[in-house]
Amino acid sequence: MPRLDPDALLADLDPEQREAVLATRGPVVILAGAGSGKTRVISRRTAYAIATDEVRPDQALIVTFTDKAAGEMVERLRGLGLPGVTARTFHAQALSQLRHFWPSRHDGEPLPALLDSKLPFIGRLARQLPGHYRFTPAKDLADEIEWAKGRRVPPRAYEDAAATAGREPPIPLDLFVRVYDGYERAKVRAGRIDFDDLLLDTVALLEEDETAASLVRARKSWFSVDEYQDTNPLQQRLLELWLGDGRDLCVVGDEDQTIYTFTGATSSFLTSFAARWPGAREVALVRNYRSSPQVLTLANRLLAGSGRAKRLVPTRSDGPEPVIARHATAGAELDALVRWIAVRTHAGTVPAEIAVLVRVNAQLVPIEAALTRAGIPYQVRGVRFYDRTEVRGALASLRRMAGSSGPSARIRGAELLAQVEARWRRDLGLEDDDAAARERGDEARERQASLDTLLAIAEGVVGLDPAADATNVLADLEVRAAAEHDGAADGVNLLTYHRAKGLEWDAVAMTSLEEGLLPIRQAGDDLDAIAEERRLLYVGITRAREHVLLSWAETRPGRGGADGRRRPSRFLAGLRPPAGPKTAGARAGASASAASEGGRRQRGAAPASTGDPLFDALRAWRLEKARELGQPPYVIAHDTTLAAIAEARPGSMEALWRVKGIGPAKADRYGAAILAVVARGPGDGEPAGDGDAPDESSEVAGPRP
Repeated sequence: MPRLDPDALLADLDPEQREAVLATRGPVVILAGAGSGKTRVISRRTAYAIATDEVRPDQALIVTFTDKAAGEMVERLRGLGLPGVTARTFHAQALSQLRHFWPSRHDGEPLPALLDSKLPFIGRLARQLPGHYRFTPAKDLADEIEWAKGRRVPPRAYEDAAATAGREPPIPLDLFVRVYDGYERAKVRAGRIDFDDLLLDTVALLEEDETAASLVRARKSWFSVDEYQDTNPLQQRLLELWLGDGRDLCVVGDEDQTIYTFTGATSSFLTSFAARWPGAREVALVRNYRSSPQVLTLANRLLAGSGRAKRLVPTRSDGPEPVIARHATAGAELDALVRWIAVRTHAGTVPAEIAVLVRVNAQLVPIEAALTRAGIPYQVRGVRFYDRTEVRGALASLRRMAGSSGPSARIRGAELLAQVEARWRRDLGLEDDDAAARERGDEARERQASLDTLLAIAEGVVGLDPAADATNVLADLEVRAAAEHDGAADGVNLLTYHRAKGLEWDAVAMTSLEEGLLPIRQAGDDLDAIAEERRLLYVGITRAREHVLLSWAETRPGRGGADGRRRPSRFLAGLRPPAGPKTAGARAGASASAASEGGRRQRGAAPASTGDPLFDALRAWRLEKARELGQPPYVIAHDTTLAAIAEARPGSMEALWRVKGIGPAKADRYGAAILAVVARGPGDGEPAGDGDAPDESSEVAGPRP
């Protein structure tokens, strides 16, 4: 291995990163804010410790939470000239140790085969539950079993442990214990172990066999743990056993990105690290290298809304102001989202550098339809909607109806919808909204939302054609499914907040930011659940490099197709900048709206008097166009709109779109002429910046350019 140059490893680091890298002996806790270069710090710290002979390469272990992250860390270390350093997940390292020691403790038998997933075993047990409980998603049951095993709680002790933790299982307690116990028994009968068993059995091995523990500690003595905020108690115990009496431990994490507590993760190990390790060194990485100052200001305001004093410090140059947009309807919100994406791509952002984030997977369906209509390529990241189990089941049910030779094949209109709903209640567990509100697991909420979405699509088909039958509804859904499957690998990214963690894009849109959606309705008044919902939005905002769009709708269709009133998410309240002096543009709009068409306006209140040559030129153009079309001038554009144009002096169609009162229709009809008037008109104003307001009801998070 070539000799590493310690000085070169430090050369391009900021002061906090340098401090962290120089802290080669533990205990060390690195509080790494979003986009602060934690992967660089972990790899450089490892390389620096090796270069300065603090640790041998074969003694170092970097623990990650995903195989993907482990692979990326190995590549980063290889690029630094360290091909021999181990980077693995907790589970991969435990598997290696168990395979080594298992035969000697089990009469020469090899380690049992590993289950790829709990879901097949648990799914069979769930289908044996009574009544509606047989529709409980296996994933919710698996998550709860993972929570229990992560705390070393067997089925017989679950009731007491859940009561102590204030934990409520996704089904009644006695039924859950039955499923948990049945799963453990089925696994033993099949001669299998699961990923939780890897950790449980390794912990038992190291607790019970001091010889094995000593050998393990002799092989690895210098540890670095990434994403430490996602550690569960079982992983923490395994880490302690690997370490023994050693102190060479460095943990890296961000409590504000803890979004997996439903599986048992807890940030308490991160936040209490300094207290548990007297003399531990603490380093905070606060300089963000990903996002513009405007994006970080938004993220910092969100944290401040929960009482957090942490601030991410920008290192990049200014970018456009984030947009907070209110829309009258969900349809208007979708139209604005499509326009926002179109503006981004027209300005040079490739679709693959744009993401749309939602709380639950079913919210992607109308977005997919809108992008398909607009001819904008997209890709669904994660499990695609039409691949979900309940969606496939619903389509299969429709196929049976469509292919039937009985009366159901001839049902039309409202009667068809009632029949579909009845079948989905019986066969798939579709419930009404009140029952859905009681669903506890994340997957149960996703499942209910998926079926509600399909029913809404069916209602839409029948609404357009009252004579539509099951074949027509099925055909519509199959066209949508085909469009989703044909999604472009380099299209706009559509995904949930949970799947977005660890990723980044130039532009990120977050839609449907309403009470009941984010925070999700089931969070209720639970302060911990609300805090996690806030962290989801924080993760979403900090994925963006430059452009951020946050939007909500005042009305949104519910079950039965009727529009329901919505309230903006409580998290939006603190995101707008503090109230200050009104901008000239705001004064112009307020003054112009208070005066009648052609009335007197003072120059200080709005650029609406004849003292503003550009405003006069725009009014002259409007008058000529009105005569040409035989329309009143105000139909073409109000004085308020002309005042805003004169104030902004847009230099491009994109900038014109941002002017309040100029929607897509007016931009298409009059945009070129307006830009020509502005281009030849007097004034030294610069073209407006890049923070767009998607429609006339938009509220921008910062002052308009």
